[in-house]
Amino acid sequence: MTDVEGPAYVPGHGLLSGRTAVVTAAAGTGIGGATARRFLEEGARVLISDAHPGRLKEHAARLAGEFGPGRVSATPCDVTDEEQVRALFAAAEDIHGRLDVLVNNAGLGGTSDLVDMSDEQWSRVLDVTLNGTFRCTRAALRHFRDHPGRGGVIVNNASVTGWRAQAGQAHYAAAKAGVMALTRCAAVEGARFGVRVNAVSPSLAMHPHLARAASPELLEQLTVREAFGRSAEPWEVANVIVFLASGYSSYMTGEVVSVSSQHA
Repeated sequence: MTDVEGPAYVPGHGLLSGRTAVVTAAAGTGIGGATARRFLEEGARVLISDAHPGRLKEHAARLAGEFGPGRVSATPCDVTDEEQVRALFAAAEDIHGRLDVLVNNAGLGGTSDLVDMSDEQWSRVLDVTLNGTFRCTRAALRHFRDHPGRGGVIVNNASVTGWRAQAGQAHYAAAKAGVMALTRCAAVEGARFGVRVNAVSPSLAMHPHLARAASPELLEQLTVREAFGRSAEPWEVANVIVFLASGYSSYMTGEVVSVSSQHA
């Protein structure tokens, strides 16, 4: 634990001006929602998606009220459904005229020891977290391929659990390790289309949904492992996503960037 005060919020600097981004699972208070806000603060147009239409509509309305309706749009999308994924990327072109950045944030967790885990629990987490990232990455790469000269950026949300073991998280860890491997392979293939593909790997970013989904005891155990003695703010992870989406990371592809202060 340290006595260092929490970080000051970083203002926008126009790093994504003129760009259009799609951010999945962006209707909540976690990393996706923070990323949508940071992208707007950096000058981007943003199409947010989520599997919860009501929550998505409310969040889009709040953002449009702050940043203007012309810069914010919303399309419901369950990333386990290929037709909905295709419709999401068609909407980006129809509404905003182009696509420049995809942020694959959709993921599903859960806690279950492997000996008690059902096939359905395993498959559901992998279908949302890994297969959903695959479906959206494939759709984005096809879009970028069909619009030569534009280039593009894909940023995936992985997790330190893809590197580090944690009891009860075998399905989530396997999915996030798969996201890391997918990131590297997609980067090699996407380079010929002028596309960069990178990932962030957060440790613990606290938000209300996580606080409801995990026990206080587990969250305390995870927090004390952080060198700063606190969890990350979702916008601190979003800042790194902004960096990877911007021209400041123009020579980076196939990288997985740890956004963590874990020391064990």
